[in-house]
Amino acid sequence: MNQKLKTRVDNMISRLHREDVCMHGFILSVGGEIKATAYYEPFEEGKPHRMYSVSKTMTALAVGMLAEDGKLSLGDHIVDYFRDYLPENPDGRLMRQTIRDMLRMSTCHRATAYKEGVDHDWAKSFFTVPPTHEPGTVFNYDTGCSQVLAALVKRISGKNVLEFLQERLWGPIGAEDDKFWLCDPSGVNQGGTGLCMSLRDMHRTAQVMMDGGRGLIPAWFLSEMTRCQITTEMYTNEEERYGYGWQCWRTRCGWAMYGLGGQLAIACPDKDVLLCTIADTRLDPVGVQRIYNAFFAEIYPYIGMEDMSPSRYVLKPPSLLDDPAFHVDQAGPFFFEENPLKLRSVELRGNTLIWENDMGRNEWRFGLGGNIVDTFPGWPDKPTLCSGGWIAPGMLRIRCHLIDHSPSGVDMLISLKGDCMTVHARRASDYVLVNYEGVASGYLVGK
Repeated sequence: MNQKLKTRVDNMISRLHREDVCMHGFILSVGGEIKATAYYEPFEEGKPHRMYSVSKTMTALAVGMLAEDGKLSLGDHIVDYFRDYLPENPDGRLMRQTIRDMLRMSTCHRATAYKEGVDHDWAKSFFTVPPTHEPGTVFNYDTGCSQVLAALVKRISGKNVLEFLQERLWGPIGAEDDKFWLCDPSGVNQGGTGLCMSLRDMHRTAQVMMDGGRGLIPAWFLSEMTRCQITTEMYTNEEERYGYGWQCWRTRCGWAMYGLGGQLAIACPDKDVLLCTIADTRLDPVGVQRIYNAFFAEIYPYIGMEDMSPSRYVLKPPSLLDDPAFHVDQAGPFFFEENPLKLRSVELRGNTLIWENDMGRNEWRFGLGGNIVDTFPGWPDKPTLCSGGWIAPGMLRIRCHLIDHSPSGVDMLISLKGDCMTVHARRASDYVLVNYEGVASGYLVGK
């Protein structure tokens, strides 16, 4: 066996690192045989990881199984299963909405109807928020419709999607790593975003889909699910313009399960190749596209011409560059008046910030030129991967990724100028990071 494909995998790894993509892991298989498995410290094999919108595809699989069972038809109007949610004199556009429209994201809403942290029953909001247009006409990414599909599975089967798929799919294929699925306040699985499962169980599921369902998932449903059901040409990122199937995306060479931040199962049936990834690209608006581009440039063209023995990688995620010539060992404390970051004071001590805000006074540690695992200031139950680096005189950059079941992050630039510290922060949305967006200046006492 030649080993040239391994060089291609190495090239993809190097490219992603060079482009500063925060990878957590990947599995590459060809013809159903795993060729490369990689985990980036501190992520480990078999551990659950937030899959975000991969949840949508999994929810759709449950809908397909219920259709095969004869419990529903894709041409049914969704309101027929939720009459108790309808307002008086419901809009005709809502009444014409079919399950098929829901699967392909051609709903009567231009955006998600429910409001997290406000609504108790997220599915109910779909039926009470006024429609904006005729269903079945255009694509609008609507996580609310995926929530309704999860509620539909529960109403018909008596089980949440997690329990349903454990019995019907994951148990039979040996996808037995720990899983959990976040729920809305009413107790229904978050059908569009809440699944937490291991990388290898996502890969096992995607491989079954590649294999036509193996009698567990109806083959006809998979065939329709993974072809283009509606155009998506209005979208910005390249890989989002190839169309949408039933709760999964089309790509340049096949289809993909696609979750926020780089949770991907990229399937290319023409070469029988599958790449599954976990990552956190939420601080990079084109980070997911970087993963696609690296795979399609560095590996895909050589599948079928080159091979490799199965290989395992233990890798380190990228960290910020640090120039020791610019190091400042101690500064502050600096005190802040009212500001959008809710900061009260900040002091620098080596690779630690003494950070005081509404969560109290806490230490914020970061690696200089490398990552360290710690917890987020004021949130001892939120583990982080954090690096920092001095990039110019008086300029310190800090990047911190939350690495629990809601991967997200904050990127900060701290400027020291005389008696002043200015903090410029931006965040990937998460309730923990609500006060980490904006700019604030603090000053030494008496200055």
